[in-house]
Formats: sequence, structure tokens, C-alpha cells
Amino acid sequence: MDLVIRPAEPDEYGPLGDLTARAYLRDGLLDFAESDAYLGVLRDVAGRAAAARVLVAVGDDRLLGGVTFVPAGGPMADIAGPGEAEIRMLAVDHAARGRGCGEALVRHCVERARAAEGCRSVVLSSQRAMRTAHRLYARLGFVRTPERDWNPFPELTDLTLLTYQLTL
Repeated sequence: MDLVIRPAEPDEYGPLGDLTARAYLRDGLLDFAESDAYLGVLRDVAGRAAAARVLVAVGDDRLLGGVTFVPAGGPMADIAGPGEAEIRMLAVDHAARGRGCGEALVRHCVERARAAEGCRSVVLSSQRAMRTAHRLYARLGFVRTPERDWNPFPELTDLTLLTYQLTL
């Protein structure tokens, strides 16, 4: 399979939003009180593209996955500080998993960060249940930064997000 990573095109925003929402739902990652609101955020690719860089993985003439790359200082950053880029909302269609799409998307983000002047690291947040993603991050050199773990909904004590960092 020829895999291409490139910026998302406007006509892909809807399909990518649906793919991302399906991936999070199928993996059981949205079983908390704010899931409906966050589903809207996952589906709003146009909003993300206006504030960050949305990338897609395309293979065999179909959309296989996507990720949001937030350059240092970008308005969509959750945890990134000065000199840090952030990876958000990585999702791969269930049928395309195991083909290297997620890894290719993360590697592309890392290369974008390396090319950005003044960017010293890449950070990301991940739910505890995303064990396959955790293995990918470790394989690519990301390390856990438990001192940065955080909870987007403090009233939900079981939703602490794990954080990772790759020093460039």
C-alpha cells in the first residue's frame, strides 16, 4: 500500500471528523459525561484546520487516518509550552490499523516540529486505555512525563490524561 501523509483538504474535513469520532467511540474512549461535547470537537475538523495543521494518511485512494499538529504557541495547544509543538486527536480507521498509518502520522508531525524554528520538543496527551498508542510513542522515543498529567474535566476523577514528550 502506498501511504501518503499530507494536509487535509476541505472536502475531507467531514469524512475525517467522522473517522475520528468512530475511532474514539469504537475504542471506548468517550464513556464520560462530556462525551457528546467532545464528539463535536472531534468532528470539527474545519475548526481545527483554522487553528492548527490537520494532516491525513491516504492509501489506496482512501482516507485512513488523521492527526492535528499544533505548532509551538498554537491556540489549540492543551499542554505545549514555549518551544513545544503538540500532537492531538490521532486517529486511524479500524480497518487500516496495523499498517503503519499512525506511526507515519506521528513521524510526520515530529519532522514538522524539527523543521520549525525554535521548537525543542513535541508533547502529547493520551488516555490510559490507549495502550497501542503508548507503545508507538515509546518506540518513537517519546518518554512519559507524569508531572504534566492532567484532567480536562476535574469533576471526573478517572479521566487523567497521560503525557509524553519527545526532545528534538
